[in-house]
Amino acid sequence: MTESGHEQSDNNWERGVLEKVALAAIAEQRSARRWGTAFKMLLMLYLFVVLFVGLGWIRQGDHTTTGKHTALVELRGVISAESPASADNVTSGLQAAFKDSNTQGVVLRINSPGGSPVQAGYINDEIKRLRGLHPNIPLYVVVEDICASGGYYVAAAADQIYVDKASIIGSIGVVIDGFGFTGIMDKLGIERRAITAGENKRFLDPFAPLTAPHREYAEKMLAEIHQQFITVVRNGRGKRLKETPEVFSGLIWTGEKSIELGLADGIGSVESVARDVIKADEIVDFTPRQNLAERVARKFGATMAEALVKATAGSAQLR
Repeated sequence: MTESGHEQSDNNWERGVLEKVALAAIAEQRSARRWGTAFKMLLMLYLFVVLFVGLGWIRQGDHTTTGKHTALVELRGVISAESPASADNVTSGLQAAFKDSNTQGVVLRINSPGGSPVQAGYINDEIKRLRGLHPNIPLYVVVEDICASGGYYVAAAADQIYVDKASIIGSIGVVIDGFGFTGIMDKLGIERRAITAGENKRFLDPFAPLTAPHREYAEKMLAEIHQQFITVVRNGRGKRLKETPEVFSGLIWTGEKSIELGLADGIGSVESVARDVIKADEIVDFTPRQNLAERVARKFGATMAEALVKATAGSAQLR
């Protein structure tokens, strides 16, 4: 074979190798793209499912019961109209729990520092109504870390209250808190301009000095709400309550001490109350759970006004 023939043969061999390498690379890229596309589609499908479930577009099954059980409802966090511990949420859970034909007893588990006296009052009233409608279904409160102020306002409606020895109980009192900015406004040279109709329209205005008549009126209003709280506790606890000058002073006690004072009835957990008191070991949770859409709506809903009120004049709180 001539020298030129050898060169042509070598060139053909090199070209063939390069073509094979190039074709293999293209095939690998196509395979990678296919796998990448498939992975992206699976990821998108997963995210859509999570989103649909989270927004409530795919309904999650309601609680189902198959036999005799203890019904559980949670009251967790600050009690307010915009929180998971709102009267709407808690009472709807209680209503479902009492309505279930397999419910042998209801446990309201509380872990709350208090909050709105109105919301706490709604829950207390609904507990008493449900107990009247279902006299054979007892309701017990089990306290976790804290059951203070508005939390205890709710608990007082229960048949019995169970605590841990280190739980915090009490704070039977009412408070209005806020801030006064008059001094700093004077230092900054800021003039407050507020034109009102009604001599008391600027009641508890943080940008105006607190006058003696306004303070006296606020204290009178708080005393009225405090007396309502005291009445609820006395009616709920009855002869079990050992009244002392400190009981209604706003002090708090450990769970162990609260039993001595008659503010609680014994040491217990949800499990022990279900097992030993209600005699129904199975526990079914009736607590309403917010989905993602509800949480977003509440987060971006009409909460600015409430925050503004708290930052300025303040509102009465059971805490």
